[in-house]
Amino acid sequence: MSTPTWPSEYAERYRAAGWWRGETFGGLLRDRAARHPDRIAIVDPAPAPGAPEGRRWSYGELDARADRLAAGFLARGIGKGDRVVLQLPNVAEFFEVMFALFRIGALPVFALPAHRESEVRYFCDFSEAAAYIIPAVHGGFDYRELATTVRRQVPTLRHVFVAGGADGAGEHTALTDVAREPVPITDPPAPADLAFLQLSGGSTGVPKLIPRTHDDYIYSLWGSNEICAVDEDSVYLCALPAAHNFPLSSPGTLGALYAGARVVLSPQPSPDVAFPLIERERVTLTGLVPPLALAWIEAAQRGEHDLSSLEVLLVGGAKFSEEAARRVRPALGCTLQQVFGMAEGLVNYTRLDDDEETIVTTQGRPISPDDEVRVVDDEDNDLPAGATGHLLTRGPYTIRGYWRAPEHNATAFTPDGFYRTGDVVRQTAAGYLVVEGRAKDQINRGGEKVAAEEIENHILAHPAVHDVAVVSMPDAYLGERTCAYIVLREGAAPVRSLAIKKFVRERGLAAYKVPDRVEFIEAFPQTGVGKVSKKDLRAAITAQLAARPAAAKAPDGSLEPGAAAPAGLPAPQPHAGAPAP
Repeated sequence: MSTPTWPSEYAERYRAAGWWRGETFGGLLRDRAARHPDRIAIVDPAPAPGAPEGRRWSYGELDARADRLAAGFLARGIGKGDRVVLQLPNVAEFFEVMFALFRIGALPVFALPAHRESEVRYFCDFSEAAAYIIPAVHGGFDYRELATTVRRQVPTLRHVFVAGGADGAGEHTALTDVAREPVPITDPPAPADLAFLQLSGGSTGVPKLIPRTHDDYIYSLWGSNEICAVDEDSVYLCALPAAHNFPLSSPGTLGALYAGARVVLSPQPSPDVAFPLIERERVTLTGLVPPLALAWIEAAQRGEHDLSSLEVLLVGGAKFSEEAARRVRPALGCTLQQVFGMAEGLVNYTRLDDDEETIVTTQGRPISPDDEVRVVDDEDNDLPAGATGHLLTRGPYTIRGYWRAPEHNATAFTPDGFYRTGDVVRQTAAGYLVVEGRAKDQINRGGEKVAAEEIENHILAHPAVHDVAVVSMPDAYLGERTCAYIVLREGAAPVRSLAIKKFVRERGLAAYKVPDRVEFIEAFPQTGVGKVSKKDLRAAITAQLAARPAAAKAPDGSLEPGAAAPAGLPAPQPHAGAPAP
């Protein structure tokens, strides 16, 4: 089955414009290793056999390791076009494996460490994977047992390779046993070939697979580098899971390696782990999702670590509210760069020389002059500048279709190749996008459309609120009502649901936008990359309403701090700033 790709006239246009430079990932690493073999490429601070204080791989060493591992994969029958599910955490082996697969033209399928049997089995089965690469144990979870189960269910899965120890009754092979003397690659990938398959970020159903080529993805790297001022002196901290699109390419680890810069791997994104690495390695930029950015802002105020080297904090993966964005520079002393994009392609950045209002109130403008952006109504009619509508896009690094998904492609893409992103946005006269939410985050309250992000932004202005997520909840009369889940700041003065509603109302919002229900919670459920899982929050409030459990209720029916939390969610705790019941 053929993979949807760019029509020839568009491919020729993008090459003529210089966006597609005819590079491959294997060639990229080879070139950087030849230019500066001794420069440090990867810093992995985790203790490892023979490296109790962590590992520091130079470009030359990373290139040589990729060569040896590529030879080992070829010897085991893994070759060009084969799919390999890669599920490694933030460890040096992630890059060794990735570049080895790039070099022989095998296709990594990037899974996240948080994925478990249901997802991994689907990835391996749907992609007809030839191999699955895992850590032995990570975060207290033994991936070898998972691999044993999946391998028995997926007939194409011939190999399981384990970083950090094999075992598994002889079913798995230690990654250290794979490498062998390099051999010539007789059929290397071409720039227009597929490089890897990413997972879609959709919040419903199983993820779709996103086909990315060497040409298109490498353009997004150097285009991001130019906008984010990444050069050989930059030090990028990979705090989010390395396989996710944001820390991989915006500008991410691959952008840093393209520039000949240094990549520092953080085992966890929490401030207590990341801040010492920033101080020790003199990190200059990193990327976070909004909940983590808020946690860093709070932690930085304690002043326990020297963060003065940090020049740029990129925040993306979800909408960063204006109220939260205004806290970055005072707390962290660096420039905020908002990022809005998708693994399917289009990436927008605020620019480093933008004024502060643009940085905190917009999500940036596209990388490329050839990024085509449309904002349309429900019937695909183009809307004027400033109007809110659905975002459609096409361009030199936006895919033309998902891998092996013809039925979904028929609705996810317009006949002339525009991708329906599912985002609700408005575009300013200067070409900057302001994200109003996802289409599914628009709550239809009796015919009145409520944007969750708008309410969230107002609630975040409350001095006791650390973070908030507004979701829909079913209602027999209006169809949907709004529910605001709130995490209070540590040590904040007591606050109750009625006070939150009063605060929002006094900020001048229409009455129908004041949240119908307020729930206090200790922490949000999260996706594998650390985004707030609104899907889980919606499911929890729906289940709670259906069950009608006995609980302490506020006069408005909200669950008060100290009462039973919705099923499956962390209970609110008085020590987090909530009052005792």
